[in-house]
Amino acid sequence: MAANPFIGVMYHWIGGLAAASFYIPYKAVRKWSWETYWLVGGFFSWIIAPICLAWLLVPNVWHVLGEADGRTLLLAYGFGVLWGIGGLTFGLSMRYLGIALGMAVALGFCAAFGTLMPPIFQGQIGAIFASASGRFTLLGVLVCLVGIAISGMAGMSKEREMSDEQKKASIAEFNFGKGILVASFAGVMSSCMAFGLAGGAPIATLAKAQLLAHHDSPLWQNLPILVVVLLGGFTTNFIWCVALNLSHGSAGEYINAPGGDNNGGLGRDATRAANFHDSMAEISATEAVSPWDTDALKSPAGVPTGAGPAAAAAELPDLAQIRAPLLNNYTFSALAGVIWYLQFFFYSMGETEMGKYKFASWTLHMASIIIFSTLWGVALKEWTGTSKRTHWLIAAGLAVLIGSTVVIGYGSYLQAAANTHKAAAAGRAHVSRRDLRSRLYVGATGHRGRCAIGIGRANHVSSVSVNRAVSSVG
Repeated sequence: MAANPFIGVMYHWIGGLAAASFYIPYKAVRKWSWETYWLVGGFFSWIIAPICLAWLLVPNVWHVLGEADGRTLLLAYGFGVLWGIGGLTFGLSMRYLGIALGMAVALGFCAAFGTLMPPIFQGQIGAIFASASGRFTLLGVLVCLVGIAISGMAGMSKEREMSDEQKKASIAEFNFGKGILVASFAGVMSSCMAFGLAGGAPIATLAKAQLLAHHDSPLWQNLPILVVVLLGGFTTNFIWCVALNLSHGSAGEYINAPGGDNNGGLGRDATRAANFHDSMAEISATEAVSPWDTDALKSPAGVPTGAGPAAAAAELPDLAQIRAPLLNNYTFSALAGVIWYLQFFFYSMGETEMGKYKFASWTLHMASIIIFSTLWGVALKEWTGTSKRTHWLIAAGLAVLIGSTVVIGYGSYLQAAANTHKAAAAGRAHVSRRDLRSRLYVGATGHRGRCAIGIGRANHVSSVSVNRAVSSVG
């Protein structure tokens, strides 16, 4: 199957939409700490979805993974672990900067490192520079980075113009300084996904052989790699989230378990009950969950926060009224996780279609994520209260990013066209004597040594002439 870069760009756009949208279902989660819903969603995005889709679409997927050598598996898993660290801090960047700015800064670093480092380490960058299509593709990468920079300028403009009240209204924990540091680190570490996919390339080769042997499309050849890489990412996230569950006393949230330090503080002992309202507000702020209805949790006017434990505990609201809605939370966390996985499901398909310049897939992926995350930021009113200058910067950043995807797609198209031309030329150069003779003997008269070929005024040509023609070409 010949690569089709334009279809590849479309796949990357769909994947970018999924990546920019996955956080939205989390907004429907109620009364769960960040680490709880992040781990539940991650179980679906890093374990269930990749295994199920690879098993459904790739024949003998477990045989493919079993045939891969240890070094390949270790590279894919190891870079997945590093990428998982970036994924953790990536979520924090959106907590502190919002979807639009958090995505722009983190993905800017992610695009630069994830796009250019793999071909440099593989020794391919010189060959890429040597061809016109390669230079065109690299130009698109540069244009993408410019677009990301413009998006970052829009975010900084927003930071200067919005009041603290406006920032908190749209992003509860807005903190520009902390957010920039977290987003930069997240971007660099998140680029390890590109390294993991490159390191697991031999797995794709094995999967492609199985797909072709079963007369299936090789479009799914990268899905087994995702099983290994995302397992590494799950390892990092699982360790971190469980550690937070234990340190924050939120481990019981998964089943609304009372007692101990579980259930987000609902079972804390009576000596801490006096500050129940303050505790709920603090948990909501630090964990970035949808806000608790803290007014409903206030101690009555007659029970000051400094009152004794027994008095405050007696005035606590009914536990049934403030328990987390488990079915709702599991449903929306699972939805967020599956949507998250779809970004790499479509990414793997887009990379297959990009042909020789599949390294540019990472830039296309990052650009499309920023485009759609910025649009989500507008829809969620994260930019409300900003000036026309900021709005123009948003629009300019989007336009440049969209343009970068077109430039990269055209560069890949030039390479695909060049490959087609070379294949055609090679086919003509290897025409056999028998093939050429069969072409020249069109309209044979039935006499072994003569045929009608209709060139100029000649009605016949002798077999000797035909043989000479064959010899001159062959």
